Amino acid sequence: MTGIAPVRFREGRQRRRKLMLSALAVGTLLAVPALSAATPAGSASSANAATASAAPSTPRPTVVLVHGAFADSSSWNAVISRLERRGYPVIGVANPLRGLADDSAYVSSVLDTIAGPVILVGHSYGGAVITDAAVGHPNVKALVYVAAFAPDQGESGLAILGKYPGSQLSPALTVRPFPGGQDAYVNPADFRQVFAADVPAGKARLMAAGQRPVALAAFAEPSSTPAWKTIPSWFLVAGADRAIPPAAEQAMALRAGSHTEVIRGASHAVLVSHPDATAHVIEAAARATS
Repeated sequence: MTGIAPVRFREGRQRRRKLMLSALAVGTLLAVPALSAATPAGSASSANAATASAAPSTPRPTVVLVHGAFADSSSWNAVISRLERRGYPVIGVANPLRGLADDSAYVSSVLDTIAGPVILVGHSYGGAVITDAAVGHPNVKALVYVAAFAPDQGESGLAILGKYPGSQLSPALTVRPFPGGQDAYVNPADFRQVFAADVPAGKARLMAAGQRPVALAAFAEPSSTPAWKTIPSWFLVAGADRAIPPAAEQAMALRAGSHTEVIRGASHAVLVSHPDATAHVIEAAARATS
């Protein structure tokens, strides 16, 4: 008998604990509706407001970047990183550099694949390309010219350079034949002076070695209907450009009615030497047309 009493005592104590826990659980369940009923109406509104503020904002336009002659899409790298940090989707198009009509048709085919608004940006010869490529694309909301050609109908790059003295590009070119035409390169010894005077020497040397040539005939090919006549445009003028004279850039910007910014002392490679300013102009175009 002495061994039975402790067992019964423990069983009784466990039964009492279970009853207490059950009572606590029931009390908690009963209290939840009461708490909900007592919640101020403003709290629900605050929760809804927080949810609304967390909702995604209007999608940003896609920025399509078109490089020019003697360069490739990597010339946009510093600009791309800045735009992407600000939430812009970016496409750096590999401009074929074979001829204005063909290059414009290629960029136009890229635009065909993009849903939603586009900010179309061109550097140097790439400006002539976007001028033709944007025609017929209502989703292109703005054109941005970065030290670029913005030709009128029937006008070529060579014709523009002929109107405004100061370009050092022509005597610096090296021409190499290819099947069906001739390619133009900037002589590496002249590359920094003509193309990238404000870029560090080591970086300019790499740009010269990796430059992509342009078919020489592309500079003489006339432009078609210019998109800048119907699409708002922005123009970044490189104030110390030795490839396209700054006076030519300012005249083209004025003719197109472009919003214009001049970077004093900037070389033709202004997108490399001044990526912040370049990204700022692109973003200004995006904000103004969104």
